[in-house]
Order: sequence, then C-alpha cells, then structure tokens
Amino acid sequence: MIAVVPARYGSSRLPAKALAEIAGVPMVVRVWRQASKAKSIARVIVATDDERIAAPVRAAGGEAMMTSAAHESGTDRIAEVASKIGGDVFLGVQGDQPFIAPADLDALAEAMRADASIQMATLATPIIDLLEWTDPNKVKVVCGADGNALYFSRSPIPHARDGGMPKEALRHIGVYAYRRDFLMKFAALPPGVLERIEKLEQLRALEHGYVIRVIKSVAPSLEVDTADDLVRAREAASDSTR
Repeated sequence: MIAVVPARYGSSRLPAKALAEIAGVPMVVRVWRQASKAKSIARVIVATDDERIAAPVRAAGGEAMMTSAAHESGTDRIAEVASKIGGDVFLGVQGDQPFIAPADLDALAEAMRADASIQMATLATPIIDLLEWTDPNKVKVVCGADGNALYFSRSPIPHARDGGMPKEALRHIGVYAYRRDFLMKFAALPPGVLERIEKLEQLRALEHGYVIRVIKSVAPSLEVDTADDLVRAREAASDSTR
C-alpha cells in the first residue's frame, strides 16, 4: 500500500503551511514520518509542486515527487502520482496532519483489505468540543447505519432541533484511501455544485453517486487549518517533549 502526502506551497488560509515548523521540524516532514510508521504502508511519497517543500523531505530521508502546479485538489495530485507508479490502493494523507496516528492509517488500510467493494474510505473522530463543532474550518460528517457517508459539511451537522451538540457529532479527518481505478475515475470527474459551495472535494464523489466508507479513528488528530491551529500544534509538540 502506498501513501501519498499532497503538499502545495500556496495555501490560501496559511501560506507555506507545509513548511511551518513545529518543534523545529517542518510540518510536511512530520506528516511523512507519521505515515512511515504505519505497518501497512510500504512507501510514502510527498507529492508537491515546489522544490522548497521537496528539499526538506529529501533531507530528512523521505521521497518527494514533483507534480503539476495546476492541480486544484489534493486528490488530483495523488492521481498524478498513481498514474506514474504501480499500486492497487493509495492512501492520501493531507499535509496538514502532523500528528496523524499510524494506527489510524493501518485501520483505513485494513478496511480496504477486508472489503473489496469499498472504493473510497476516510476517517472521522467524535467531536467533544463545542468550539470545534461550530468552527467552519473543521469539517463535519454524518453517516448512515451502514457506515457510509451521507454528507460532509463545514456547518454543524446533524443540527439538533432541541439545541446543543448531538453525541453523534463527528469531525472528518483529511485522510483517504482509494482503489487505483476509482482514484483515476474520481480525479477525472468535473467538480460538483456542492463541492464548489462547501470547498470540499469529497462531495464530488457523493454528488456523482459514489460511496465513501467512514472509519472511526482510534485517536483524534489535530489538523492545522489556521494560524490558531498552528499555535496549538506547536504547544502540543512542546508538551510531548517535556
């Protein structure tokens, strides 16, 4: 199984986010290290459009592959890598996941191995923080009884008519597993209406009638979407070294 970390230099919310240092280590290097610890992953490739990102990855001993600067989503960048190398299943680990648990990547890989009908899968974790629940930078997901995603949104879903945050609230974690054929098909689809509104590429799959299996994470993962998240990540890394 191959993990691909799509990382572009021009982040709209946090420029050069991939290179932001957390306890002296560039964030993209931290993501590469975490993915490399997963037992089910044979190869980890950082896919980027900028040598400024590739250089520290290679210096740390990692593999970086240059990809087009024209890609609009991480999935497009992963698909370019898949078009150049062999592999049946690809894990896409977003470059803003410096603390992703290797066990979560293994759980996602195991789901793909156990059920050949799953074409795409992702991770989610329970929300226990009301601020996270209302933060549009934190993506929420609701699932059916079969464990498949019904919808992803930046809004708090499901909305509790009686008020408060429902105990079923789930935060999406930006890690995906794709079977190769589906990945190539998915990347070739035109962006959907809901995808453009929410700015969430996974909605493209749902809009075109495809199924996304949601695997519950074994550990919550702090995603770095904003400058405030970066501060929290640095604090978390500092606390872990004390």
